[in-house]
Amino acid sequence: MANITHIEPLQTAAMPSAARVRNNVVIPLHKLEGTDATFFTFDGLVDGKEHIAIGLGDFDKVEVPLVRLHSECLTGDVFESQRCDCGAQLEEAIKKVKEQGGYILYLRQEGRGIGLYNKIDAYALQLEGYDTFEANQKLGFADDLRDFEVAAQMLHTLKADRIRLLTNNPNKVQQLEQYKIDVTETVTTGAFISAGNHSYLKAKVLKANHQIDVTSDDAS
Repeated sequence: MANITHIEPLQTAAMPSAARVRNNVVIPLHKLEGTDATFFTFDGLVDGKEHIAIGLGDFDKVEVPLVRLHSECLTGDVFESQRCDCGAQLEEAIKKVKEQGGYILYLRQEGRGIGLYNKIDAYALQLEGYDTFEANQKLGFADDLRDFEVAAQMLHTLKADRIRLLTNNPNKVQQLEQYKIDVTETVTTGAFISAGNHSYLKAKVLKANHQIDVTSDDAS
C-alpha cells in the first residue's frame, strides 16, 4: 500500500471518560453507490456535541481498522468549496475505509473549531491576503482549537484501541496517542490541490507540518 509511514507510540495520558453507544443505524450512501454505512451516535461525550462514527466495510471484523478523523466542513463537504480539500478528502475516506474496513469519525469542529460564521469571516480575511492561520489569529482565535479527546473517547467506546489513521496531520496522531489510542500506522490522504486551495494547503504544510506535497506553484 502506498504512502504509509510507521509511527512509534508516544507517551500516553489519562484514559478519556467513558461514553456509550446511544444508537446505530444502517444508512445507504449516495457518495459511493452501493455503500451501506452504519452510523453510531453516543451518550456521554466529553464536549457534549453530536459527533458521529460511521462504520464502513468490515469495520466490526478487521483487526486494526482504518480510521479517518474528519472535522465537519459544511462549505467543502456539502457545497464543494474550492477554498479547501475537505470534500475530496471525505470522499476518498469513504472509499478507502470501505475497502479496508474501519470508521470515519465525523466531528463537529467546523473551521478547526471556530465555528461556521467565524470560518466565513476568516474566508473574507483570506481574500485580503491573510493565510488560513493568520485569519484565525486576526479574529482572536488560536491556529487550531480542536481537541481530539472526544475522538479517542469514541474509539475506546467502539473497542477500536488500535488503529491505522488516515491523515496528513501529525497533531491528530499525537493527540490520539496521548489519549491511549495506539496508532500503528498513518496512511496519507491524496493531495487534492487546485488553484483555489493551493495557498491554503501550502500554509498547512509550512505552519502545521501537514504531510502534503505542494511544491508546484502552478496548481490548476
